[in-house]
Amino acid sequence: MTAAPEHHLPEVVLRPVRGHHAFEACVGQLGTAIRLGVYPLGSALPPERDLAERLDVSRATLREAMAALRQAGLIETTRGRGGGTVVTWEPRSPSGRMAARTSAAKRRDWVDALDYRRVVEPGAAALAAGLDLGDVRRGQLERAHADVAGAVKPAEHRQADSRFHLTLAALTGSPRLIEAVTSVQSTLHEMLLAIPVLQTNIAHSDLEHAAVVQAVLSGRPDRARRAMEQHCDDTAALLRGLVG
Repeated sequence: MTAAPEHHLPEVVLRPVRGHHAFEACVGQLGTAIRLGVYPLGSALPPERDLAERLDVSRATLREAMAALRQAGLIETTRGRGGGTVVTWEPRSPSGRMAARTSAAKRRDWVDALDYRRVVEPGAAALAAGLDLGDVRRGQLERAHADVAGAVKPAEHRQADSRFHLTLAALTGSPRLIEAVTSVQSTLHEMLLAIPVLQTNIAHSDLEHAAVVQAVLSGRPDRARRAMEQHCDDTAALLRGLVG
C-alpha cells in the first residue's frame, strides 16, 4: 500500500518562497518536508503544477529543485501515463550515501554551525568593508574571488570557495574572527561533501560572492553585510533541506 501524507501538513510546511534565489529555498522546503515525514517513504509528491503554485515559483525552478532532490536520492520520478514523483530515500551517489549515514548528533552540530555562520561571516564582511584595505589586501580579495569563479572541478571549487571566505576574514586583521570563520568553513566543507554538486547553486553562489566583493571594495559595510547574509541564507536553505 502506498503511503500518503497527512492532508494538512503540506499546507503548513510548504509556503510561498521568499528570497533572492528560489532554487535553494525550494530544495530547502521540499527536502525538509521529506526528511520530517510530511511526505513519508513511498508517498507521492503533488503534481508539478500544484507544487509550483504552492511554492509560488516557476515550473523551471521547481524542476531544478526536483533534480537536486533526485541527485540526493530522496525521490524518484517516472514519466508517462501513471508516472509521478515518489519519496524513495535510496541514495545512489557517494554524497547521498554519506548523508544517509550521518548521525543525528552530527546533523545538530551542522545546523548549529549554519546559525553561527549567519552571525560571524556577515560581520566579517561588514568589518572588512569599513577598513582602508590598501592595494595589497584589495588584490588578495580580488584574486581569491577570481579563483572561485574560475574553478572547474568540484573539489577545486570547494577549496577555492573556502579560501575566499578565509581571505575575507583575514582582511579584518582579527585573530578571533579568523578563527571563527575557519571553524565554520571547516564544518561547511563537511556538509558540502554530503550533497551532490549542484551547478545552479554554484552559479548563484558566484553571483553572491561578486556582490560581497563589490560592497567590500567600495567601502559599504551595510551592503557587504546584507550580501553575505543572503549568501549564508541561500546556502543554509539548501543544506538544511538535503542534510540538516
